[in-house]
Amino acid sequence: MSDWIRVCTTAELLPGETAVVWDGDTPILVLNYDGDFHALEDKCSHEDFELSAGNFDGDEATIECVLHGAKFDVRDGRALCAPAYEPVVRFPVKVEDGVVWTRDDR
Repeated sequence: MSDWIRVCTTAELLPGETAVVWDGDTPILVLNYDGDFHALEDKCSHEDFELSAGNFDGDEATIECVLHGAKFDVRDGRALCAPAYEPVVRFPVKVEDGVVWTRDDR
């Protein structure tokens, strides 16, 4: 099991904002949805493209891949529309002493 990766402080990632960190070779997209932090693999499940390049809708809790328009729920990674049918991999997030952490726990 890999160690936790420091993302940033909670003050550096406000609601509606995102950050990308790497755990080894895995890019992890961390999103602040209404004060809750979520982490997804920064890779669309439809085609290998960075979700972080897409639009994060902080009101709807969705992120849209700019390549083909697939949308995902940032809370659980599930695909919300075609062309994606598979969910995006989710990763754990913890907040300790005002610092956001994540890791690739696969």
